[in-house]
Amino acid sequence: MVDETNPHGRSQLDAVELAMLRVRRFTEFRIRPALYRDSRPVEVAAWQVGGEPVPFAHAVAQRFEPFALGRAWGRPWDTVWFDVRGEVPADWAPDETELVVDLGFTGDQAGFQAEATAYRPDGTIVKAIEPLNAWVPLPGPGPFRLLIEAAANPVIQTPYEYEPTALGHRATAGEAFQYRLTDVSVARRDLVVWELLQDVVALDGLVDVLPAHGARRAEVVHALERMVDVMDPDDVPGTAARGREVLAAVLRSGAAESSLIVSAVGHAHIDCAWLWPVRETVRKVARTFANVLDLVERHPDFVFAASSAQQYAWLKESQPELFERVRKAVAAGRIRPVGGMWVESDTNMPGGEALARQFVLGKRFFSEEFGVDSEEAWLPDSFGYTAALPQIVRAAGARWFLTQKPSWNTTNAMPHSSFLWEGIDGSRVFTHFPPAETYNSDLGAQDLARTERVFRQKGAARHVLGLFGWGDGGGGPTREMLAAAERKEDLDGSPRVRLGNPQDFFAAAEAELPAPPVWVGEMYLELHRGTLTSQHRGKHGNRHSEGLLREAELWAATAAVRHGTPYPYDALERAWQVVLLQQFHDILPGTSIAWVHEEAERNYQRVAEDLTALIDTSLAALGAGGDTPVAANAGPYTHDGVPGLGIGPVTAPAVARPRPDGDRIVLEDGLLRVEVDRRGTLVSVVDRAADRELVPAGLAGGVLQLFRDTPREWDAWDIDDEDKRSGRDLVEPASVEVVDDAVEVRHELGDTSIEVTIRLVDGRVEYGFEIDWHESQKLLKLAFPLDVRADRATSEIQFGHLHRPIHQNTSWDTARFETVAHRWIHVGEPGYGVAIANDVVYGHDVRGGQAPDGRPTTTARLSLLRAPRYPDPGADQGRHSFTVSLRPGGIPEAVVDGYAQHLPPRITRGRPTAPLLEVTDPAVVVESVKLAEDRSGDLVVRLYEAHGNRSRATVRTAFGWTEAVATDLLERPVAGGAVRRTDPGAELDLELRPFELLTLRFS
Repeated sequence: MVDETNPHGRSQLDAVELAMLRVRRFTEFRIRPALYRDSRPVEVAAWQVGGEPVPFAHAVAQRFEPFALGRAWGRPWDTVWFDVRGEVPADWAPDETELVVDLGFTGDQAGFQAEATAYRPDGTIVKAIEPLNAWVPLPGPGPFRLLIEAAANPVIQTPYEYEPTALGHRATAGEAFQYRLTDVSVARRDLVVWELLQDVVALDGLVDVLPAHGARRAEVVHALERMVDVMDPDDVPGTAARGREVLAAVLRSGAAESSLIVSAVGHAHIDCAWLWPVRETVRKVARTFANVLDLVERHPDFVFAASSAQQYAWLKESQPELFERVRKAVAAGRIRPVGGMWVESDTNMPGGEALARQFVLGKRFFSEEFGVDSEEAWLPDSFGYTAALPQIVRAAGARWFLTQKPSWNTTNAMPHSSFLWEGIDGSRVFTHFPPAETYNSDLGAQDLARTERVFRQKGAARHVLGLFGWGDGGGGPTREMLAAAERKEDLDGSPRVRLGNPQDFFAAAEAELPAPPVWVGEMYLELHRGTLTSQHRGKHGNRHSEGLLREAELWAATAAVRHGTPYPYDALERAWQVVLLQQFHDILPGTSIAWVHEEAERNYQRVAEDLTALIDTSLAALGAGGDTPVAANAGPYTHDGVPGLGIGPVTAPAVARPRPDGDRIVLEDGLLRVEVDRRGTLVSVVDRAADRELVPAGLAGGVLQLFRDTPREWDAWDIDDEDKRSGRDLVEPASVEVVDDAVEVRHELGDTSIEVTIRLVDGRVEYGFEIDWHESQKLLKLAFPLDVRADRATSEIQFGHLHRPIHQNTSWDTARFETVAHRWIHVGEPGYGVAIANDVVYGHDVRGGQAPDGRPTTTARLSLLRAPRYPDPGADQGRHSFTVSLRPGGIPEAVVDGYAQHLPPRITRGRPTAPLLEVTDPAVVVESVKLAEDRSGDLVVRLYEAHGNRSRATVRTAFGWTEAVATDLLERPVAGGAVRRTDPGAELDLELRPFELLTLRFS
């Protein structure tokens, strides 16, 4: 409260606050300016690339022009190379001497603005330059030359500003210079002053987190005041040692015996794309590893953990010399490849096989390049975690899981920090949330105090993980962070900080919790729900690519086994690498700049072309000599008479012919009778077999609903529940017509047109959508009120499904208002249910309600399109197509319909071909058929139990084999009881627990 008697209008400050004002002013205006005791100018020349980045060898051969300090540089997304020449004085020691560079940094937004890489004249990288790591070591006395590759990445995100920007694409970003070269000089760092500053920063931080009236806080403040007293403000370098002596005693005061032990691991979370294109991430990776290698040489205990095999692969291709240095650091245990995935992917939307391949490709790369078999999954920043992941992690040979993203929940706090996470099949993985609730810690007092405050297992456990380093190209760990770790190794008022590595941490944390708590099911993120819908074209490309990959592998394997046709290992791996990269957690979720999503769409198109060519080649080999129309069914179930995984004669589906009936249009077959009114909505869907109406009296189904979509923040990321209060039904179509075998409904909303085609096919109501979308900050949903009383909805996820309550009894239920499903959802009551399938929809919401007559109902809605404006102001504009189907049935029917939507038979010419294998129980689903990763020619088949039951099945084969073994995802034999009996060359019997995943290798 403001003290009105205070002439300055400020509240009264206590003695500690007054003291700290003095200390902080002295630090900012006396100590920091004295960090460099001397400096020398340098000569700078520059060459502007004027386009995409070029290699060092190309840049160094160009004509450089003199470039003065203070001059503007860097059009958006351009690169400028600076040629820096100077001389180090003879009396300067090497550990004091460095080049200080200020590219015109704006604030301390590390990773979100200009960055640079310093090269020696021979093309080897020295170190990177970023706002919080803006120095480069120089050689000994004498002349030197460095070339600096400066990236003019524009500032797209500033705190709490999520406004549309044209800077997110090279074509719209303009030509205005983004930066002004502020400083390039040879500087002599005063080591004593620098150490003093680290002392002060460590102790100053404690003042803000220690108990307000505690003795330790008073002791620290007193020491800092004495430091100011004994130093000469006009001679900081000459009195810095005296200041350090005053602080030494409080820095020596040890931590309490009960303090937490923070295993501090260097880290630099680098998004594969986000507010920059993929090509810039390639350079961010090189810059970060260059900084890390510099620290590795200077600090013997420092260990750096980095995930994402893709990023190591980029480094190997773009900077082979730097990659070899990384390889040596990995061999020495100083750099730890972690996670075992190709990228830190989204886990909500990738299909089961794709999530498995994240580990297959990632772990194989780490093994082949480094001899490393990482034992942890590492996903600190994905937007929620599928309940299928524990089984996938264990099947990949990993033991542990790390994330911190659930700390972003807006309503409920996760109850554990170290715990067992149990998936849908019962698999468990030891999981840890770093309680600092960040993967970008600076090991400052605030982060460490939060660590101690938030850690849920206090009393039972003491080990926690602390990930430190600026991410996203911000420079990674810094020498200042290592100085903080050194001072907090045993410091009263702080947890004990120990430089360590992830593997040792997990082993210690697991050992001290012999009976950890258990979290069962998905880890739903109560935020960023809009990521299930944003950038629909990218999501369509992902789903379509997953289907094409399944087809390409199946038919190539079938052709190889049947006819000895060469298997296209390399082409398939290239396609997988592209698809897996684009499942990164800011690409597939639709939260990157326009450049990223436009490039992703082009990549999906190329993948489709390449895989279609592979499929055509394999089908041609299988159908050689035949010239009749056939359907190639890559799905696991019989479709229109064609066996799953086989090729058979083309059979047309049974489609009902619409007929007018008064003011309604009727579609009718032996299973359903459907009525569509002149609003284009379903007013009746009668299940003939059950003699039951699906549409509640007084309500309509298949209704398009348009909602305002203006999130509080994080535009492309979020859907806020309150916006659903502002929706309207689209029930005034421009036209409703019978065209051939369908009812066609057309809506016009300004520049937006929506064409809906309604058919009745084989007992399913099928909706086809063709939408030309030009809305802004709107959300389009498709609603189906159902005459079903349900208390939960079932959603397909990877290798199974998940039940979620649809009531709002608890805060957890209320917060789960938009959820992910893959190809189908199911809403049912005992003995009866309805399945809703789709070909490319991920966002859903299901809630209970009442019909006008008071009867209970359940409404299932699918989120079709959004139109966020940040970070891509043109997100989702243009044409989109997808299909949705509805029919009565149980979960088995939902599974069948989901595959039918996802994998319709491919019509070609050839001859029928029997499948390589058949499974006797429809609950046991074949997810992939391929040849082994080791290129031995062995056949690998991945199956899972899809109905949630304990299921027995016989796999009957139509190819020769001598041995069949269960393996992990890496196709290494594992002990397990799923295979009950084998009859080599003929069949094998399986027993799978609910949702069990099984990989079989046939030799």
